[in-house]
Amino acid sequence: MRTGFIAILLLTILGIPAAFAQYALEGTVRSGNEPLEGAIVRIMPGNITQASNENGFFRFAKIEKGTYTLLISFAGYKTYEQSLTVPYSTAKLDINLEKNTLAEVVITNSKAETVSGKLRDVVGTAIYAGKKTEIIQLKNLNANLAANNTRQIYARIPGLNIWEYDNGGLQLGIGGRGLSPNRSSNFNIRQDGYDISADALGYPESYYTPSSEALDHIEIIRGAASLQYGPQFGGLINFVMKEGPADKPFELVTRQTGGSFGFFNSFNSVGGTVAKGKLNYYTFYQFKRSDSWRPNSHFDQHNAYIHLAYQLTPRFRITGEYTFMNYLAQQPGGLTDEQFNEDPSISVRERNWFKVNWNLVNLSLDYKFSSRSQLNWRNFTLQGGREAIGILSYINRPDIGGPRDFMKDRYNNFGSELRFIHRYPLLGSTSSTFLVGGRYYKGLTNRSQGDGNDGSKADFEFNTPEPDKSSYRFPGVNVAAFVENIFQLNSHWSVTPGIRFEHINTRADGYYYKQNIFIDNEKIEEQKENPRSFTLLGIGTSWKFDNGTELYGNISQNYRSINFNDIRVVNNNARVDPNLHDETGYNIDLGYRGSFKGWLYVDVSAFYLKYNDRIGSIFTKDSNFMTYRLRTNVADSRNLGLEMLVEGDVLKAVTQARSKYKLNVYTNLSLIDARYIATKNTAFADKLVENVPPVLFRTGVSFGNPRFNVSWQYSYQGKQYSDATNTEITPTAVDGAIYAFHVMDLSASYNWRGVTLYSGINNLADAKYFTRRADGYPGPGILPADKRNFYFTVQYKL
Repeated sequence: MRTGFIAILLLTILGIPAAFAQYALEGTVRSGNEPLEGAIVRIMPGNITQASNENGFFRFAKIEKGTYTLLISFAGYKTYEQSLTVPYSTAKLDINLEKNTLAEVVITNSKAETVSGKLRDVVGTAIYAGKKTEIIQLKNLNANLAANNTRQIYARIPGLNIWEYDNGGLQLGIGGRGLSPNRSSNFNIRQDGYDISADALGYPESYYTPSSEALDHIEIIRGAASLQYGPQFGGLINFVMKEGPADKPFELVTRQTGGSFGFFNSFNSVGGTVAKGKLNYYTFYQFKRSDSWRPNSHFDQHNAYIHLAYQLTPRFRITGEYTFMNYLAQQPGGLTDEQFNEDPSISVRERNWFKVNWNLVNLSLDYKFSSRSQLNWRNFTLQGGREAIGILSYINRPDIGGPRDFMKDRYNNFGSELRFIHRYPLLGSTSSTFLVGGRYYKGLTNRSQGDGNDGSKADFEFNTPEPDKSSYRFPGVNVAAFVENIFQLNSHWSVTPGIRFEHINTRADGYYYKQNIFIDNEKIEEQKENPRSFTLLGIGTSWKFDNGTELYGNISQNYRSINFNDIRVVNNNARVDPNLHDETGYNIDLGYRGSFKGWLYVDVSAFYLKYNDRIGSIFTKDSNFMTYRLRTNVADSRNLGLEMLVEGDVLKAVTQARSKYKLNVYTNLSLIDARYIATKNTAFADKLVENVPPVLFRTGVSFGNPRFNVSWQYSYQGKQYSDATNTEITPTAVDGAIYAFHVMDLSASYNWRGVTLYSGINNLADAKYFTRRADGYPGPGILPADKRNFYFTVQYKL
């Protein structure tokens, strides 16, 4: 009797786990051999839902035994349905979705409705696995696109220091993780994958910024981008232009914008797909002008673009693009601290002008050998220039007339970049990816500086037949090769090592005049050549969890060569150390990111940026006790920081996606400690690195539905310094503190049929602040940010 009771008790205990046993169901969603990211996978009953990751993988854990219906949907594909019993006989499902051939059926992917996000592991012929990547979807952003309002457009990108000093968005000035925002020169700036800066070798400053109204999205890859895109510390910013709609032969979009201080913008585009679906075209023309809110401020800009892509065969596509941009701007100059505090709207320079002319041509060839192998070949050229004339003397001295400083650049650059990518099986069913590429780049900058005429108009001519301060040719050649490979060790874990070889040869050939006091100026002929070769290494890794989130990390070496401005500059406010040399270092990232339950996106990361022999500015005095900036290798520096972005649709979470409205809230926070180290010079030992706000905080809320939207944004930026000695204030205002500030923006939109109205107020509370102290154009001195202003846009789409 006792034995039978014990036996029954044991059977009961052993049976409890079986009764409550739980199982897992996992699989991969594909289109052919391509994994589909963001496919909505649902099991019924229970309505348990998740999205497939970058590798098309999904996994439902803790599923009870029973019969279920599996439903999978993805934009542009037929809904997949399968009945199955758990436990399932096959450990892993492999599901191939069929494309939807009904053109009139439109399936909306909820992921495409967000502004922020990250890039897939593999996009085209580029690898982004294990890297810190970010994306901005312009079509989902309610902002002042007509004025390229940088503060609004990049609000969801942590760690960006933004320079704000013109209300037209003519030039982009952003720096990441403690790097100078000066014309975004620490980023590799590209448009559709090809270079658009002045000279990627010796003068990587960006005078051309693509129109935000013509952009589809912006891709940002941080420091680890050095292996595929070059050695720069900041990483890559790639502006991806719109293409014509694939489902109709003609579409017209016209946008007319008016705003404060005489701002007017006219943007007009047409696009479509013709020739039986083989030819895609998109073109636009934009005219923009403004008088700004300070005297002596005016600009006129013309921008045009054409894109033609022809599918010669199902495997071979050829794409041609041409971009034209021209603008003329009068610049009001900078202010001293006293002038700014008294009245930031004044101007003490009326003879300063700036002119830019840009012509970009690109020809790309894409060939698919198979669904696993693809080749891309880009060939591009820049023919352009910039001209500046005005008074560059200290801003605390009046303009007493006389000849103006005139600087003239001409750029003639050519580049060719070839990439081959191949996917192959590794360790059974996992798919790994191999990438190899090469680059040839030849740049030529002709730079002259001398006295211009003594008038006040935009007369860009030298007073003498030969420039009387300096004239140089700066030719350069760059040859590079790179290899990266994603080793997909299992459905969760990938490791991506890479290597890049660089050969750079920059030369200088010209003359400059040594300025003497009691004797005639002395003409000095100069020839320099600086060839160097080096190798960069990097490795990244990623672990993808079943809930759609990811833990990632990477380390990559970086390199920055001295540029033309470092070699020779004639400016009373800035001088160059003749012993200046290149900079080296590395970036480390460690982060956690992903989407939760289809309504929340999180990206939290820590970084460490080591900078050896960092080039910076030291506040010093000459023999006449006048202050100036000495550009030199200041010291080593290290930037340590935390970046966080949280964005989610609150109503979607509360109503379980049943609400027809959206309440999107985002918060972007960066904490950065950047200091000079490894130096015995007490002037900047342990001092804060210039142009690094220790706190950057931006948050916002957006409410609406497909018909209307209202968005509000708040931005805060902590106190920073403009030089390595952390000077608080100087008489010339070239160096000093850049004080903390906060600013708000409000935007609204409403659409009815083909008409959409946009309106908003930038700097809603009319905050008085500045983000930059300039030592030359467009200063020198403090450059005030725009005061409160409004805009109103009417868009019609046919």
